[in-house]
Amino acid sequence: MAAGLAVVAAVLIGGPYLFFTVIEGNPPARLQLPPAAGVAPGTATPGPVTGTWVASTGSLAGYRVDELLFGQTHTAVGRTSKVTGGVTISGTEVTAADFSVDMASVKSDQGSRDVQFRGFIMRTADYPTAAFRLTSPIQLGAVPAIGQKIAEQAVGDLTMRGVRRSITFTLGAERLSADTLDINAEIPIRFSDWHIPNPSFAVARVGSTGTLEVLLHLVAADSSGRPLHPQPVPRSTTTVFVPGQF
Repeated sequence: MAAGLAVVAAVLIGGPYLFFTVIEGNPPARLQLPPAAGVAPGTATPGPVTGTWVASTGSLAGYRVDELLFGQTHTAVGRTSKVTGGVTISGTEVTAADFSVDMASVKSDQGSRDVQFRGFIMRTADYPTAAFRLTSPIQLGAVPAIGQKIAEQAVGDLTMRGVRRSITFTLGAERLSADTLDINAEIPIRFSDWHIPNPSFAVARVGSTGTLEVLLHLVAADSSGRPLHPQPVPRSTTTVFVPGQF
């Protein structure tokens, strides 16, 4: 009996440890603003930012949720690169921002988790996209210099699973070059506020909240939304589960 209990204990304790450390491994790092390559922050002539800026290659959106399995903690991460939309800037004021995320393309490193996400959790067949729309202008104060990072509060409507709610959060922004901007945000999400069922299942437990992660790589565009100067992303991108994740 003692031997049997020891085996059960080993499975209950060692099983989750092996699953999280060997099968899943360490979760991807948080999305964050990269340094502007070869530019000392604030030293380059800024130039105007007035105009339209659209999401381009390198943009990512997804989720980060803590899980608990038999006393072992792990962070589940899913992301997608299928992010569209952009912002409009007039002088030093962000006057509009609209973004949409293809929720069915969100992927993690576990297929079973993705099936649950697309079905029971987010019902992507019925609600294929999530969207954000800025509802109050953002005052930048001054035209940011190349390499300069700023932090501002944003207020807007976030729509997920067919539910729209107003949110207020802090976003970080960095001007990487004359015609590229990056925006980064981590937005706390309470599942019930968007009628998202708690993703706990069987012995894996999840709390009532998670984090919506966003890193937007924006390029200057004309009035029709076409990039003025198509170019490769001027930075190394964060690891992403191809083709995307939540």
